[in-house]
Amino acid sequence: MSGAEPPRHAAGSAGGGTADDGPPRRVVPVYAVTGGRTRAQGTELPMESLVTVTERARWGHDLENEYRAIVDLAERPVSLVEIGAVLTVPVTVARVLVSDLVAGGYLDVHAPAPAFAEGHPSPAVLTRLLEGLRAR
Repeated sequence: MSGAEPPRHAAGSAGGGTADDGPPRRVVPVYAVTGGRTRAQGTELPMESLVTVTERARWGHDLENEYRAIVDLAERPVSLVEIGAVLTVPVTVARVLVSDLVAGGYLDVHAPAPAFAEGHPSPAVLTRLLEGLRAR
C-alpha cells in the first residue's frame, strides 16, 4: 500500500456498522489497515489539525471501514484526537489514516498557524494563554 490511495473493500468483504451502531466494526487489526505504519508517509499533520471532507469524498463509498468512518466524521470539522477516540485507536494511527485520506484527495487539512516562532511562543499564543488564566 503506497499511502496515496486509501484501501478499498475487496468484493465480498464484511461491512461495518451503521451510524446507529456506533463506529464500524473492525474486521482486521488496525495495524493491518495502516500497513504496519506508525508515521504518515507525507507531511506530518500537527496534532491539533482539523479535517473536513472534499467533493471527492462523495465517491469514496467503497473505502475500508475505518476510512469511511473518518470521512463520515469529517462532514463537520473534526480533530485527529476526536477521530482516534471514535475509532478507538491511538492518535498516531488516526494520523496515519487521515494522512492517507488527505493524499487520496478525500480530506482537507486545516492546520493552525505555528504556535512557536524561532523557539518562542507567538504573541497570539501568549495573549490567549493570559486570557485563559484571567478567566479562571
